Amino acid sequence: MDKRIDQIIANLKDVYDPEIPVNIYDLGLVYNVDIDENDIANIIMTLTAPGCPVADVLVEETRQSALMVEGVKDANVELTFDPPWDKSMMSEEARLELGFF
Repeated sequence: MDKRIDQIIANLKDVYDPEIPVNIYDLGLVYNVDIDENDIANIIMTLTAPGCPVADVLVEETRQSALMVEGVKDANVELTFDPPWDKSMMSEEARLELGFF
């Protein structure tokens, strides 16, 4: 796997929904991270709810997290609600943090 993808994922672990004390990656909001042949990062993500009031902020922070990685020329973030997010998508650490065990 491209080291830059690992770096993007590490950066995404610093992006938080202000209402939830767990980063978006461990929440399971990031469905895919890829870098194409033109060095453009493409991230597919979702939100905990379609009407999330901080959607624009989370998308932009996600984009900026990818752009911080050396060798990434641009970044596209696509929001999807298919499949819809649910609590089972969270990492074990996130479920522990939020008391879902």
